[in-house]
Amino acid sequence: CILIGHAGHPEVEGTMGQYDERSGGAIYLVEDEAQAQAVRPQNPGSLAYVTQTTLSVSDTARIVALLRERFPQIIGPGRDDICYATQNRQQAAADLAARTQLVLVIGSPSSSNSNRLRELVARSGVPAYLIDDPSQLCDHWFEGVEVLGLTAGASAPESLVQDVVKTLLAKGAAEPVELAGIREEISFRMPRALVG
Repeated sequence: CILIGHAGHPEVEGTMGQYDERSGGAIYLVEDEAQAQAVRPQNPGSLAYVTQTTLSVSDTARIVALLRERFPQIIGPGRDDICYATQNRQQAAADLAARTQLVLVIGSPSSSNSNRLRELVARSGVPAYLIDDPSQLCDHWFEGVEVLGLTAGASAPESLVQDVVKTLLAKGAAEPVELAGIREEISFRMPRALVG
């Protein structure tokens, strides 16, 4: 099994720690295209891949395409493994970057999806900063900026987003305008084992 993800991420560590190698298989961590090119599975004819759920959709697609090219028989999940909320936030961040001169991403530095949002915006050529809270705002970031974008990682609480908005308003920003995004209407059934 090939696990596409970031070393040290709790989801990756948990998945790798639970992989049962008693059947003769192994799990290989692939973090980027170079590692996808270099990985040498012991049984390439019987190979599957899974992904960390909070990855960049575009980066993951390139890695999967490379793996499929190298190992045509590789199988993957029935549906995309990327979390729908992560994918929607990445699309919204890309849309935001196209309309703004600077983007702030609210989220923890240890949050994979928050870091991917900042990287995605920065790759589009728009300056982007990851902040944990309003105290990390730097006034010089806003020099010459007329349109500022604000987004948040999936685990950032709404109260923190509102604190950043209040701080920006106090610094003279105009009232925020929320962009229409993808409406999330996916719901998950409770596992049978937990239904009483």
